[in-house]
Amino acid sequence: MLNAVKRFIIVALGLVLQFGFAIIIRLFFYKYLGIINLSYTLISILIVLGILKNSTRLSNDVPWIILILIFPIFGTILLITLGKNYSKNKLLRNIFKYENEYKKELIQDPKIAQEIKDKELDNIKYLINRTNHFVSTNNKITYYDFGEKFYPELLKELKKAENFIFLEYFIINEGIMWNGILDILKEKAAQGVDVRIMYDDMGSIALLKTNYAKQLAKYNIKCITFNKLSPFRGIFMNNRDHRKMTIIDGKVAFSGGVNLSDEYINVNSPYGIWKDNGIKIEGDAIWNLTVMFLSLWNANIEEDKDITKFKYTFDNKFKDGYVIPYGVAPLHKDLIGEDVYINMINSAKKYLYIMTPYLIIDTDMVNALSRAAKRGVNVSIIVPGIPDKKIVYTQTSSFFKVLHDNGVNIYKYTNGFVHSKVFLSDDIRGIVGTINMDYRSLYLHFENGIYMENVSALKDIRKDFENTIKESKKLEDKDVKPGFIKSTWQAILRLFAPLF
Repeated sequence: MLNAVKRFIIVALGLVLQFGFAIIIRLFFYKYLGIINLSYTLISILIVLGILKNSTRLSNDVPWIILILIFPIFGTILLITLGKNYSKNKLLRNIFKYENEYKKELIQDPKIAQEIKDKELDNIKYLINRTNHFVSTNNKITYYDFGEKFYPELLKELKKAENFIFLEYFIINEGIMWNGILDILKEKAAQGVDVRIMYDDMGSIALLKTNYAKQLAKYNIKCITFNKLSPFRGIFMNNRDHRKMTIIDGKVAFSGGVNLSDEYINVNSPYGIWKDNGIKIEGDAIWNLTVMFLSLWNANIEEDKDITKFKYTFDNKFKDGYVIPYGVAPLHKDLIGEDVYINMINSAKKYLYIMTPYLIIDTDMVNALSRAAKRGVNVSIIVPGIPDKKIVYTQTSSFFKVLHDNGVNIYKYTNGFVHSKVFLSDDIRGIVGTINMDYRSLYLHFENGIYMENVSALKDIRKDFENTIKESKKLEDKDVKPGFIKSTWQAILRLFAPLF
């Protein structure tokens, strides 16, 4: 709510200044109106040229260009306050600092790196080259096709904790799911286990009391509210922690789309069946997730002088393909989340299956999906049949026609809401994580994904897709053609989607 109020204030201030300045000019400086308008135009052009010069994703920058050309003052104020300028935010500077500091702890096995090079596994090479994370082969991956299958396994592993439990989630909501977890956390904290919880303030603001972290402290549970919303902390509130992970003793980790709220395990779901997924990792890849968590934790509270105490050394007993958990952050020069998705689209030969709750994408993604379909790849995207946010679904549906016309298959999950974020291609490559196909996940949020290649669990992911497609409706020509009014509204929403 506070974030929405602040954005409204900024927009209102910009409009007042824009039109107020225009009225003052016409009342008192009308003799110089031509010169002033020319100055307006020149300044707008210079700002736009600066945007174009540094743009790597033009479709994301077009709305800023239009705003600045039409409303120079208003558009410039929005760009300064809501555009990318991470040096103004202490927390984000700290995260950047710790990510760089912890690079030295993420050591790539040179033998595996040589394997990747010799086999020309380009998608993995990109992740090694452009992130701090390493690829490993000593892992066991378990995939869960619904939250209610994921949840009992999470509870079972939490009960085994001996040293530490780290939880990082966008949403925590009191109810059956969270209470079951919290009971175990209280018990473990009382036994001396280091229990840490980090949840996003925006994600949980309407669900938890503002003093919830203090309530947990009574049970010796450490808690951080990430990027807490406050009118006194500046306007930079757009970058949320959308990650979802649990790490237990460095021996086992969980991730996927599931937040800690009842609807994710199909208890009192308001949108029919809640289709989500989870993934369990046992093995060397867990260290990537652990360092991700500690980067954000210590950026908030400088607690750990030596993070290697949280690393568990596994025997070489799994050997099941290549696994690389990776982080996405707005601080990164590259748009890692989108680039990994596009790399996977471009490498698909036979089929590409995608599950996503939202489909609000830029032209790079649209063109990549369309080119894959045109070269004969079976590109199939599963979206919700019952949306959780109608205005967001209107934006999602605006992409149906162009993708359908280019040969992409669009399926609506008729039973309810799809919250899974999964890519799978050719029975060879898969991604499970938190990264939605929308501007917020791809451009603004802290996210995490698990990239897998030649991992046996991919067959379970394929089975999940096949079962979900059976419970979905394939959209035909008549289903993707909006009327004039709806298509105009969709175009307006798409134009300003990158701004907010």
